[in-house]
Amino acid sequence: MTVISQEIRDFVAGKLGWVATADLNGWANLAPKGTVQVLDEESLVFADLFSLKTRANLEKNPKVAVAVVDASSPAGYQFKGQAELHASGPIYEAVAKKLKEAMPDLPAPKYVVRIPVDEIYSLSPGPDAGAKIA
Repeated sequence: MTVISQEIRDFVAGKLGWVATADLNGWANLAPKGTVQVLDEESLVFADLFSLKTRANLEKNPKVAVAVVDASSPAGYQFKGQAELHASGPIYEAVAKKLKEAMPDLPAPKYVVRIPVDEIYSLSPGPDAGAKIA
C-alpha cells in the first residue's frame, strides 16, 4: 500500500470523487461519489447509496480508480487500488454514522467501499500531469 500524504488528505476533504470500475468484459462504469474521503493514511472510503453498476462491477472485479479534482484550481489526484465491500462492521458503522450526521435525510448506505491505495497519480495540468507520485 501507498501512504497518502497529509497534503493529499487535506485536498480530498469535501470534494466530489469519480469512481471508475469495469465489468469482466472490460466495459467501464464511471460514477460520481459525494462521500469519498480518506479513511486513514493508506486508504480511501466511500458510501454507496444508489449505484447498482458500481457494486456489480466491484463484486466481480475489485480493481478501481478514483479521481478527485478541484475544478477551481484545477488540481487533482487519481488513486488506484482493489476495493473491499463492507455491508457491516466497524468501517461500515463509522462511515454510516458520519454520513447520517452530515446528511440526515439520506438513506443508510447499502455498503461502504474501502480502497487500500496502491498508486497515486497527479491529475494537475503541467509537465507532471499523469505522473505517478506515490
